[in-house]
Amino acid sequence: MFIQTEPTPNPATLKFIPGRVVLDSGTMEFTDRSQAARSPLAERLFDVDGVSGVFYGSDFVTVTKDGGDWQHLKPAILGAIMEHYMSGAPILADGRTDGDASDEDDEFFAERDAETVEIIKDLIETRVRPAVANDGGDITFRGFRDGIVYLAMKGACSGCPSSTATLQHGIQNLLKHFVPEVVEVRPV
Repeated sequence: MFIQTEPTPNPATLKFIPGRVVLDSGTMEFTDRSQAARSPLAERLFDVDGVSGVFYGSDFVTVTKDGGDWQHLKPAILGAIMEHYMSGAPILADGRTDGDASDEDDEFFAERDAETVEIIKDLIETRVRPAVANDGGDITFRGFRDGIVYLAMKGACSGCPSSTATLQHGIQNLLKHFVPEVVEVRPV
């Protein structure tokens, strides 16, 4: 098995591409060991000293470190991913192969803004999320109020030094261009 690695804009996060489907749909993030109990692979990765976060996309796993350097962590992480796939264990303990559903129940916006929100969501889905997935992360719509779009950042995007620039100069400019009602973009 050959696992590719790619750097991300976040120096504390590295993207691992196992050459296999990780999740059939959605994404999943584990920010601590207790959350990792839902996934045998995440548990293995949290067993590597220095791992502080794990994120699954469709065909990649991003790992965030809280210390150490990649030169020492990378071989242990590659080993954990390889062991997992060679064992035949499921990606999730309950046997599911899809990630967390979108958090639409937790979204907030006024009913009068529903049409604007649909345009914002479409732009995020078609233009922003694919680019962010290439960098090992995900961004999802959380809400819209008083011209401000609220987005949740996951994986490599969470805690990335350049995430503020991405939000304010990239995503905010894109949304303002296509949706005049947007005045600002903020993380939640």
